[in-house]
Amino acid sequence: MASYADVHVRICAHEIIKYDLEIKALVQDIRDCPGPQSTLMELNSQVKEKFNRLRIRIQDLEQMAREQDRETDRLAIQEETESQRKQMLSNQTAWRKANLACKLAIDVTEKNELLHGVEHQGTRQRKATKESLAETSSNITESLMSMSRMMAEQVKQSEDTIGTLATSSRTVQETNEEFKSMTGTIHLGRKLILKYNRRELTDKLLIFLALALFLATVLYILKKRLFPFI
Repeated sequence: MASYADVHVRICAHEIIKYDLEIKALVQDIRDCPGPQSTLMELNSQVKEKFNRLRIRIQDLEQMAREQDRETDRLAIQEETESQRKQMLSNQTAWRKANLACKLAIDVTEKNELLHGVEHQGTRQRKATKESLAETSSNITESLMSMSRMMAEQVKQSEDTIGTLATSSRTVQETNEEFKSMTGTIHLGRKLILKYNRRELTDKLLIFLALALFLATVLYILKKRLFPFI
């Protein structure tokens, strides 16, 4: 990471790194989660909260980049912001994959436990098992629907993030164009100033020559009138 003079920028960048590491740790916990569903839901709730905080701090870092006076600092912070956004998208992808793997593992475990129970129970217990299977299937369906909604939400957030990146890229390009235009104007102004300076020098020289000619003419006339014999 680049070294920034603004202490607020450094604090914001450190918080982004902290949230990124916490999200990675939670994703690994989800990947290793043996169940039950309530534990998985609690882990997902924590991940959502961390992502929300991370997204806010990335937006704060982007705003700080716009407020920088030096071009080098602004570009460095914008580059860091874009890098953190890409890392956040990568974490979201890892989160979705970990959820899928965990849900499948929990489903397999629950089905195996149900099937094992069926083999060692009587007719009455078989009926209860069927009801439990139906409830489990309903829970699985509900979990899959919830996961589908969550993935749709993450896709929308990813699209918003990509849109923000595109806007930032256009802003950088427009700023560079403005700097180029200002540079051309400065060069033109410098040429005009040099031209006017040369013209002012020429005008002074012509005035001096005209004044010298006038004085010479006056002296000549005075000489003829006052000293005609010379």
